[in-house]
Amino acid sequence: MQPRNMSMSGVVDLAAVKAAGEAKAKAEQARAEAARTGGVGAVPPAALVIDVDEAGFERDVLQRSAEVPVVIDFWAEWCEPCKQLGPLLERLAVEYNGRFLLAKVDVDANQMLMQQFGIQGIPAVFAVVAGQALPLFQGAAPEAQIRETLDQLIQVGEERFGLTGIVVDPDAGAPGAVPAEAPAGPYDALLEAAASALDANDFPGAIQAYKNVLVDDPGNPEAKLGLAQAELLGRVQGMDPQAVRKEAADNPGDVDAQIAAADLDLVGGHVEDAFGRLVEAVRRTAGDDRNTARLRLLELFEVIGPEDPRVTAARTALARVLF
Repeated sequence: MQPRNMSMSGVVDLAAVKAAGEAKAKAEQARAEAARTGGVGAVPPAALVIDVDEAGFERDVLQRSAEVPVVIDFWAEWCEPCKQLGPLLERLAVEYNGRFLLAKVDVDANQMLMQQFGIQGIPAVFAVVAGQALPLFQGAAPEAQIRETLDQLIQVGEERFGLTGIVVDPDAGAPGAVPAEAPAGPYDALLEAAASALDANDFPGAIQAYKNVLVDDPGNPEAKLGLAQAELLGRVQGMDPQAVRKEAADNPGDVDAQIAAADLDLVGGHVEDAFGRLVEAVRRTAGDDRNTARLRLLELFEVIGPEDPRVTAARTALARVLF
């Protein structure tokens, strides 16, 4: 079977296979709490390839797709091309080092998933990003072509949804491994100075201090969160809330007005309103205006944190209006 054209368009609506939001919210909250207490850390390379069935699809694919693109390999034991493609995808999952997760679905044991994805033949490869499915290709494909598609997928995840992947530790989970105590970070003094500036409403100083950390450590979670908060507070400082909200209400198509109102919404604790306003702005607009609204929404995600279920829900809503 010849591979179909690989494309990042043509999203499949997964509403039929998504579970109710309550269970997902509880799982996201539990994961956030585990992260705060040190319960979630680096994973071993073996954890980058998982077997998925219908019962675990919500947990293992949909929920995980809020933090990392999930590539799904639909296969069967009797399928000869699957025996060539499967090991290649597994090797690439390890090589890409956490930038995507590979989920393997045995179609003989999971007929319902095969039907819901509309699969006519195997091997068939999909990806799920922020709860939305992208058909990648069907049939065997050259490694170079697969790599190109994976690179596009990762770029979509990073640029459109802020998905940064998962951390991989070759020694994680090794027999006899003892978790090491976290050493004092090299940026503690800078982070403390940034927090002090933030508390003193010195937003330019806090922004610069957090940026200094991120120059050397772009993935530092405390600096990323602090920078997002400092930039948000700096933007709303001096705003006239009544005037900003009137401008947004009078000009629903004005992206700058909607962005300013969304900032105020978030500072006021109206998280869903802020996210919903910007998702709607993305839906209404095109070109540079759409990209401006999308980027501000991703910045606001950083303020709340990627594990928050409201962020997860907003990512899914954003995916629906983008594709």
